[in-house]
Amino acid sequence: MKTALITGASGGIGSAIARKLAGDGYFVILHYHHDTQAEELAKKLHGVAIQADLSDISEIEKMTESVIKTAGHVDVLINNAGISVSGLLTDISPDTRKKIFAVNILAAIECTRLLLPQMIHRKSGNIINISSMWGQVGASCEVDYSATKAAMIGFTKALAQEVAPSQIRVNCVAPGVIRTGMLDCYHAETLQNLAEETPLGRLGTPEDIANAVGFLCSPGADFITGQILGVNGGFVI
Repeated sequence: MKTALITGASGGIGSAIARKLAGDGYFVILHYHHDTQAEELAKKLHGVAIQADLSDISEIEKMTESVIKTAGHVDVLINNAGISVSGLLTDISPDTRKKIFAVNILAAIECTRLLLPQMIHRKSGNIINISSMWGQVGASCEVDYSATKAAMIGFTKALAQEVAPSQIRVNCVAPGVIRTGMLDCYHAETLQNLAEETPLGRLGTPEDIANAVGFLCSPGADFITGQILGVNGGFVI
């Protein structure tokens, strides 16, 4: 049985990815930070949940050691964990900025670094990074978030070239406006406007992203690497 590690699996997109991959026959390992719902979901999916603060490199090291001890190896790594803070660049504190960069991009790089050796040894592996359409075009009042998601895209393209000789694929999914808890701070009118701005006329769902990830994990994507798959309803083309 193939094994998949999903970071940020307690959130809407992460939990949907976990359900999708479990349904496709993967043994899933669900990372979470605060929300223990991941533990309940892991039980339902016959997987394992593991807690770690991804802004702390020592905790990332402990997590990946535990993952290898539990599963032996990881076939698929989904770097999904992320946080967002809205506000003018001049209003975001240095500590908040450090946290955004630590969780959104540095954690993905460290998780990948620590799990790559066993993938290289086995000449097999699949890494999927979750970015954002704002990483492609940028968003006012989400400058730090946009910067980290742009970095995720650059990380994907560079790493894909580096590890392709080891038969490891690296791709990126860039979601559009997806109806998750991250949007709870917006009024219904704002959400309706965002849906109307989306050419397909609706907000995305976590399942839309999970299905894209499922495709990139499938044999049908065996010749795809270094690509950015936009799942945004046509919001960014």
